[in-house]
Amino acid sequence: MEVERSNRERSTRGDNNRFSRLGFAAISACTYVAGCAPAANDTAQTSDPVANAQTLAQIIEPFDKDAIVGEPSIVPCTLSGGTEAQCLSITLKPEPAAFKIGPWCPRNIADGPELSGIWLDDGKVYDADGKFIQNLSRFYDDDRWQLFDPETGKINVTDTEASCQAAARPDDDPAYQNHCVECQIDYLPADQFQTYVIPLSPVQVASVEPRVGHDGVGIAYSGVRLDASAPLDAILDAHTLAPFDDCGGHVNPNVGYHIHAVTDCLKSVPTTASHAPKLGLALDGYPILARLNLDGKEPEGLDQCRGHASDGLGYHYHAGATGSNAILGCHKAETGCVLTSATQTCDASQTVRRGPPGGGRPPRPDG
Repeated sequence: MEVERSNRERSTRGDNNRFSRLGFAAISACTYVAGCAPAANDTAQTSDPVANAQTLAQIIEPFDKDAIVGEPSIVPCTLSGGTEAQCLSITLKPEPAAFKIGPWCPRNIADGPELSGIWLDDGKVYDADGKFIQNLSRFYDDDRWQLFDPETGKINVTDTEASCQAAARPDDDPAYQNHCVECQIDYLPADQFQTYVIPLSPVQVASVEPRVGHDGVGIAYSGVRLDASAPLDAILDAHTLAPFDDCGGHVNPNVGYHIHAVTDCLKSVPTTASHAPKLGLALDGYPILARLNLDGKEPEGLDQCRGHASDGLGYHYHAGATGSNAILGCHKAETGCVLTSATQTCDASQTVRRGPPGGGRPPRPDG
């Protein structure tokens, strides 16, 4: 059975994988967007309001303006390690403006890749099409998989807001086991936005956590959240599938559309003549670059967080392979906050002290 993802091109991609020609070189070498590692209490904000306005304009220049809500600003913040700092505060819509999201679940086992999303397993990317769902029992060597009606071929899909909410709960509703789980962006309230508070200058941590926290990896210049690894084991334990679209994302009732795997949909900004382009900002202030340099090779010597320092760029991250289900492995510096309102104050140290919510099974379908 051939289930591995085909090399198809979809119309939703457009020109999103072409480099943006923005004049980014003017940014100071010691602001967070350049990737250097200044001292812990060094910030890009000064007492000069004109200089602050220029700094803010340079920071937000690469972002898709249609994805931003209100006006970004520079605000005081407390980072995850307790450091008092200055941060970018930027509020984003729950879906990107530059590319179309979906599809995710096919409706019948006869549906092909053009009507479906993708699935990640063991480092590989698969078309989550009708054939894949039809053969899940063989794929996972478990005859309890049965997501479709064997007589009609109709696939069980959470195609209403109520079923989406029920299937996405941490204590998943048994009625929605053996379903293909998807949620739609129009299930979210019109005013549901998220505000990302990101340090202007990274403050390196003394000890690196071995994973990305619940607030995710960071944000892309396309205006979408880059999230931590999807809890695939929890999804599969319930005999459900929660496909990603071709851009590596899906919708959560709490955060909207977000990406777990970087493909070629995201806006990119060129860096040097040979290095990978920038895709966005990590929650600790370091830049996130594409996985491969312009020669088609992954940089050598990446650390456990998928970062390294290079001439002219300083320290920065490279996104993980699409099939890895890990955009980054961890953060090398103290992180900021993800807030539900731009009027809230960021104190990431309080979130860290409280620790992760609950115990037991993480939220589904994406964490």
